[in-house]
Amino acid sequence: FPDGNASIARLLVSRLVPAAIPGTHDMASIVLAPPVAYEKLDAAGTPTRIRLNSTVTRVAVEGAGAHASGARVAYLRGGRMHQVRAESVVLACYNGLVPHLLPELPAAQKQALAYSVKVPMLYTNVLLRRWTSFKTLGVASISAPGMYHPSTSLDAASTVGGYKGVTSPDEPIVVHMVRNPNKPGLPRKEQNRAGQQELLSMSFADFELAIRRQLARMLAGTDFDPAQDIVGMAVNRWPDGYAYTYDTLADPDLAPEERPHVVGRRRFGPVTIANSDAGAAAFTNQAFDEAHRAV
Repeated sequence: FPDGNASIARLLVSRLVPAAIPGTHDMASIVLAPPVAYEKLDAAGTPTRIRLNSTVTRVAVEGAGAHASGARVAYLRGGRMHQVRAESVVLACYNGLVPHLLPELPAAQKQALAYSVKVPMLYTNVLLRRWTSFKTLGVASISAPGMYHPSTSLDAASTVGGYKGVTSPDEPIVVHMVRNPNKPGLPRKEQNRAGQQELLSMSFADFELAIRRQLARMLAGTDFDPAQDIVGMAVNRWPDGYAYTYDTLADPDLAPEERPHVVGRRRFGPVTIANSDAGAAAFTNQAFDEAHRAV
């Protein structure tokens, strides 16, 4: 999709709350659909309600074991605490937070949920006035292991549902730059923690300087002028980014049912656990699979 996975989320919303995005049923119709009618997401009397800006702080199971009758969920919204009761709850958040939301979990399950350390990600999108410099060099993507963003590429030209992708080098285009910050020499999970701190400690000015310097160096010898050709940039830093996946160097060799993500996602009374973390794989399809299992 031209907007990445955002259209997938909008398609899901269009099925759950049709009034919020009317007239959208498939890939073609969602791309040029009107903005979401946010006031209709949480309308009383509708089968499904989506409540935004509502951060859950506590989940408490009512009853014990087979006698559990439901759960209470406390959340913060608009500076005030609220509470709802439910027969069942799916926690689809970062799995490392679950022990803090539901401290009554068994110790072994809390330990398993705390095992993984998410992979930090930095997605930078730079809007260029034109991409004649890439055309001159004859490249669509550049790998630069020694620079701040090791991966730089022109955004794919998506043409779907009446949306026309970029075709001419004289047209504006988005350049996608990626970095997984780390610190070589440390164990893998410690590298992830170091990368998280790097992203949190940098200012936008730090990122902007690195971006301008890198594009100027990579596109040197062409007509590229950072001052004139960079129209805008969006820096998406994601300290708690991709779900942790196992490797044979640092992680123990365990039977599948004993792996931390499997132990961590066990049902606790009326509460089940989803998110791609519960599948130890950072992909949209994995998130779908875990949601289906949890429900």
